[in-house]
Amino acid sequence: MAKKSVDLLYATPAAWAESAMADFGHFLADHANCERKASSTAMSMVVRFHDRHEILPQLIDLSIEELDHFRECYRLMRQRDIPLISDTPDPYIKSLLKLQRHGRDEHFLDQLLIFSLVESRGAERFRLISEACHESELKQFYKGLWAAEAKHGHLFADMALRYFDENSVYDRFAEMAEAEAEIVRKLPWRAALH
Repeated sequence: MAKKSVDLLYATPAAWAESAMADFGHFLADHANCERKASSTAMSMVVRFHDRHEILPQLIDLSIEELDHFRECYRLMRQRDIPLISDTPDPYIKSLLKLQRHGRDEHFLDQLLIFSLVESRGAERFRLISEACHESELKQFYKGLWAAEAKHGHLFADMALRYFDENSVYDRFAEMAEAEAEIVRKLPWRAALH
């Protein structure tokens, strides 16, 4: 898929990966929760936006792919005797969701663009984790996820472009990318994806 998402405006420092790797068990458990929630979110969008027929097959496929990523995380966790952890609010996601406007179309567009940014940020961070991993299996796992998340970032942007004109999409994208960069810049590092 051709690049349709916008570039992230703040690059996560490479040293972030060191903080994640310092408690990799917690990072992996948090990552599993993120994949599970991504799958659930895609399916909730199928229900909420059921009249947006053009994108329903993509959302369903995405939900299945994210659930498969969760299964792979869980397999790695079991190999390492890492338990699942309870879900806690993600400060990054919470801050991004506050950017959503009211109004059905505005909310729909903003949700697609937020998820494009989230997937793009995930791709960036999985690349950093892949580069920081010394274990071959983990390095390959995160390298594959890096590519998948980048593709998902473009997928959400493509969905937006199916329903809204290019100027509306990219003007709003630019606003949200600036806000996303500021959110990431201010968040403390932790052994978590966001």
